[in-house]
Amino acid sequence: MRKLIRQKVSGGKMIVVITMILVCVLMGAFGQIFMKMGLSDSKGIEVRELFSTKFFSTVLQPYTFGGIALYMGAAVIWLTVLSKADVSFAYPIIALSYVLAALLAKFFFPIIGMESESIGILRWVGILMIIGGVFLVAKG
Repeated sequence: MRKLIRQKVSGGKMIVVITMILVCVLMGAFGQIFMKMGLSDSKGIEVRELFSTKFFSTVLQPYTFGGIALYMGAAVIWLTVLSKADVSFAYPIIALSYVLAALLAKFFFPIIGMESESIGILRWVGILMIIGGVFLVAKG
């Protein structure tokens, strides 16, 4: 698979593609964290409240809106990634955003005054498996 990627993206361009993927990972993870921060101020949104005044006021809350904006920015960068690399290589690396989001929820939330999320042993094992899977995809 690495040969196929190198054929499609060569030399320094591959570093640019990997950098763009990692930027998408960062934007996705921080987008999740910002949305969670914005939603922590509300009492949650019920399905019946979709497209209600409460929903739109929650979406327009600065942290929630910032998280959505990060997601949209990542989607724009992602279009460039897909035009340069195989989706079977690039997309699995996005799973690192799950790892980063979990770590931020555990260690960053307390710094900003939010409650730290509990990560049990099975979640830690899952996080390590994701990291291992990304490593295998990148090496394959």
